[in-house]
Amino acid sequence: MLASASLLSVGYGACRSSSRQTDGGPSDKTQPPPSAAVSAAPSVSAPTSASARKPDDGRLPPSAPTDSGCAAGMARIGSFCIDRYEAYLVQLDADGSETAHPPFERPQKGVAYRARCSAGVFPQAYVNRHEAQSACENAGKRLCRLEEWYRACAGTHHNTYPYGPEEQAGYCNTGKVHLLAKLYGADPHRWSYEDHFNSPRLNQVPGFLARTGAHPHCVSDWQVFDLVGNLHEWISDRVDFELPRKIQLRNDIHARVDDNYGKAIFMGGFYSTTDQHGPGCRFVTIGHGAAYHDYSTGFRCCADAGADAAPSASPSVAAPE
Repeated sequence: MLASASLLSVGYGACRSSSRQTDGGPSDKTQPPPSAAVSAAPSVSAPTSASARKPDDGRLPPSAPTDSGCAAGMARIGSFCIDRYEAYLVQLDADGSETAHPPFERPQKGVAYRARCSAGVFPQAYVNRHEAQSACENAGKRLCRLEEWYRACAGTHHNTYPYGPEEQAGYCNTGKVHLLAKLYGADPHRWSYEDHFNSPRLNQVPGFLARTGAHPHCVSDWQVFDLVGNLHEWISDRVDFELPRKIQLRNDIHARVDDNYGKAIFMGGFYSTTDQHGPGCRFVTIGHGAAYHDYSTGFRCCADAGADAAPSASPSVAAPE
C-alpha cells in the first residue's frame, strides 16, 4: 500500500488525518510515519550548566541505583516509577524462560513479550501501543501516563528539554536525515507501509538508532534517559479535549485535537525529528491509532511506587490489530 498523497501534502511530520478513528485500523496505516519530518540537525541539552557541556561522545552512563519502592532500572518520581531507558523486548517461552527479541523486527502475533530496560542496548521499535502495553503488563508495569512521562522529562525545574531550558546541539539523538528518503528515494508516494516504514533495514543503518544511554547528556535530573529523540514513546492517554490542559501544545497540534479525537499518543520525537510537533519534552504526536507501528515507534514503562513489579504469572498477548 503506498503512502497517501493527501496526507503527505501536509508534511512528513504532520501525520494528519481528517477523520476520527479510535483503534488505528487499516486506514491508519496509510499515513506517513509520524516522525518522518526532516530539518537541519537540531539539538538538545543537559542537566546542569548546558554551556559547560559537550555533545555526547558515545560513552554509556554509569549504572543508576534502584530507587526505593521501584523495580530495578526504574527512577522514582513521587508516587510513580519510570524506566530509566527505552524498552527492549524478550519473548516468553513455554517453559518460562526468556529469549531476546531482535529490536529491528516486528513483534510476532500471538507471542507473549515482556518489556525490559537497560543501558547499552538497542531499544525496540516497530511496536504498536497494544504490544507496548502488553509487554509492560507482563513485566508487572504499565504504560506511562502523559503527566508522568512529561514530569520525568521536564525534571524538577520544568525544563523544555531534559537537560535544561534551551536546546543544545548533539545532546539528544535528534535531527538526523530522513532515512526513508536516503534509502528508498525522495518520492514519498513510492514508500509503502509494510515494505518501507516497517523495514528492518532502517534501524540497522549505523549512526541513526542509538543504544540506550549512549547520549549521556540526554537525561533529566531524575536520571531518566533518552526521553527526547531516539524513538517515539507510546503513552497510555488518548487524544481528548483535556489534552491541552495536560501539556502545552503547539497551535497547529492543538487545532487537530478534534479531528484526532480518540487516537493514541506518543511523545518525544525520534532520531530524525526536531520540533515539528513541539519542542523537546512537548513533542506530542496525535495522528495515529493504537495499532500503528513503524521504525520510529518505541516505548518505556511506568509503575505505581511501592507496587509489586514482579512479572505476571500469566503473561498476556497483545490485542489483535
